[in-house]
Amino acid sequence: MKKALSLYIHIPFCRHKCMYCDFLSFADETNTKQIQYINALMSEIRMYKPFADRYTVKTIYIGGGTPSVLDEAMIGKVLDTVKHIFKLDRFPEITIEVNPGTIKYTDLLAYREHGINRLSIGLQSADDAILKRIGRIHNYEEFLQGFEYARRAGFRNISVDIMSGLPGQDVHTLVDTLTKVTEMKPEHISVYSLQVEPGTPLSEREDMLALIPDENVDRTMYSMTKKVLRSAGYNRYEISNYSLPGLESRHNTVYWTGGQYIGFGIGASSYFKGERFSNIKHLDNYIEICEDIREELTKDTDRVRLYDSASKILREDIQTIYIDTRIEEFMFLGLRMTAGVSREEFASRFNRDMFEMYGEVINKYTDQGFMVVEGDRVRLSDKGIDVSNYILSDFILDK
Repeated sequence: MKKALSLYIHIPFCRHKCMYCDFLSFADETNTKQIQYINALMSEIRMYKPFADRYTVKTIYIGGGTPSVLDEAMIGKVLDTVKHIFKLDRFPEITIEVNPGTIKYTDLLAYREHGINRLSIGLQSADDAILKRIGRIHNYEEFLQGFEYARRAGFRNISVDIMSGLPGQDVHTLVDTLTKVTEMKPEHISVYSLQVEPGTPLSEREDMLALIPDENVDRTMYSMTKKVLRSAGYNRYEISNYSLPGLESRHNTVYWTGGQYIGFGIGASSYFKGERFSNIKHLDNYIEICEDIREELTKDTDRVRLYDSASKILREDIQTIYIDTRIEEFMFLGLRMTAGVSREEFASRFNRDMFEMYGEVINKYTDQGFMVVEGDRVRLSDKGIDVSNYILSDFILDK
C-alpha cells in the first residue's frame, strides 16, 4: 500500500513586501529570473522520481511570496511536472495562495484547468487605512472583486486570511472585518495574531510599533474572534483556524498530525524518509544547483545517486527524527487542534501508552482546567488554548 504524501511548492516572488513580512520572498524580480526559478523547481521535483511511486500525493499547497504574481502558465508547468513524477490521489486538495491585488479572472479559470481546487486569499483587514499602513497592495474593494471572480470561476473551497493586533487596529475594526468576511461564507478562515519579527521594516518603525494594540486589547480581540466566528457557524479546529463543517485544511492538518511532506523551492521545509530539512535560501545558488540537476537528468544517470548527491548541496538544517522527537511532535502539534490527540493512535504509532509517558503532565493540567480527557482523546480546554504555548512546552521529553 502506498504511503500518503503532501507537497509544498514555494513561489518566492511578490509585487511588494509587506511591513511585517519575514517570509523568504523577493519583490520585483525580472520575468527572466521567474522563468529560471520555475525551471529549477521542475528539476528539483524530477529529482524525486526514484521514490515517487511509493507514495500517493493527497494534498499540494502552492505558497509564497505571492504565487498569483506569476503567469498562470508557469504554475501549470510546475503542476504538470508534479503529475508526471508523482501519483496523485483521486481527489487531491490543491491550494494556491493569491493576493487580492493580483487576482485575474482568466488566471482563476486557468487554475481550475490545472486542477487547483482551493484558494487561500490574503485579506488581512477590511479597513483600507490599515491595509495601506502595513504595506498591502490591495484595498477591500479589490478583495470583494477577487472573491466574486473566484466563485464565478467555480471555486467552492476558499480560505480567507485575517490578522489581528495590526497597527491602528482596535476591537471594533477587527469585528467589522470578521463580520464582513463571514457574510461572504468562505469555507475556511484563518486568523493570525501579528508577530513583530526582527529585521522586518515594521520592527524598525517606532511610530508603527506605538500603534500596535496592547496585550489586554489583543486578548479581547482573540476572545471576540472566537465568538464572532462561532456564531457564524465556523468550527474552530486549530488554534488559529476555523472552517465550515468538514472543510478543514487537509494540507495543514498533515503538518499537525505528523504526516510526511516534501517542500520544493528555496527555503522550503520537508519531513521525508525520517528526516526534517530545509532547502538552501539563496535564490541564485538554488537555480544554479537545479540547472546542474536538469543537465544530469538528460543523461543516463543513476537517479538514486543523483538524488543523494544533489540533496547534500540543496539541503540544510538536516535533522534525523528519532522516536522521542516524533512523540513530542505528536503531542504538541496534535494538541494545537481542538480535537486533541488519541490515546489509541499514540499506542499504535509508538507502541507505548500515552499516560505512562505523560500522565503526570496531563493530570496536572486536567486538575487545573486547562486540559480535558474525553474517552480516547486528550485535548486543551478553551482556557488551555489561551495559554497553549506555556502548556505545550511541558510535553518536551527530558533527554
